Amino acid sequence: MRTPTDSHGQHCSDDNISSNLSIVTRYDWVTRRRFKEVNEEEKAKLVGNVFTKVAPSYDLMNDMMSGGLHRLWKDRLVSKLHPFPGMNHLDVAGGTGDIAFRILDNINSVSHRALKNGQAEGEDDTKIYVLDINPNMLAVGRMLDSRCLQWVEGDAEALTFEESSMDGYTIAFGIRNVTHIERALDEAYRVLKRGGRFLCMELSHVDTPLLNKCNLRLLLVFSHPSNGEVVAGDRDSYQYLVESIRQFPKQEKFARMIAEAGFQKVEYENLVGGVVAIHTGLKL
Repeated sequence: MRTPTDSHGQHCSDDNISSNLSIVTRYDWVTRRRFKEVNEEEKAKLVGNVFTKVAPSYDLMNDMMSGGLHRLWKDRLVSKLHPFPGMNHLDVAGGTGDIAFRILDNINSVSHRALKNGQAEGEDDTKIYVLDINPNMLAVGRMLDSRCLQWVEGDAEALTFEESSMDGYTIAFGIRNVTHIERALDEAYRVLKRGGRFLCMELSHVDTPLLNKCNLRLLLVFSHPSNGEVVAGDRDSYQYLVESIRQFPKQEKFARMIAEAGFQKVEYENLVGGVVAIHTGLKL
């Protein structure tokens, strides 16, 4: 578990955190392709088009890109949330409900144990909201849901929930697609109650040289656009998903962005040497 470096130190002198994490045009020797240059408006439209196209195959794509490991990573995220019966929880960019279903299963197992011990309470008051800006992603999740999750079409940068209304906030593999990340972090802070937990899981940057070499080789295999045609029937959308990972801030920089939004006790945990990072923070 790591905490961000002191933002007043020399280490941070070259960090100019941009609210527009657009893909910039440059040659990439790994895939021998050029990144696509987009402005903020184009990025929002591109992201919408991507997830509209890949929605029916999104979970399969995650399995293919991670070799199924994303299931273990998501279990780890939920274990760090410490869900409890009666909580109000918001899962942003929740799409097909992968995280929300896990949270609900966790709460149900806690409630079952409490019921056996004669201590069950709060179960009926549990509310889990799955928010996504893309209705196609939500439609896939709704088809899988028979357990009363709340499905909400909305924008991470302009949440419609009341201030201090949530006990927990999660966003998994979604924040890199937000046009203005700082606004999404501010909104997360606003809707959380005092003591509320913020958790973000994102594909990140490998911090071990040997693993980095292995990761580059894996990217050669998994990031080839032809895989997008096989899995999702869409070459360009798949290419965007991979390229957006490379443009996301490194772990230390993103941790400081979270702290600047007001969160305290900001930490991050690298999984598989930094292929994935889970960032956490508390609203105190």
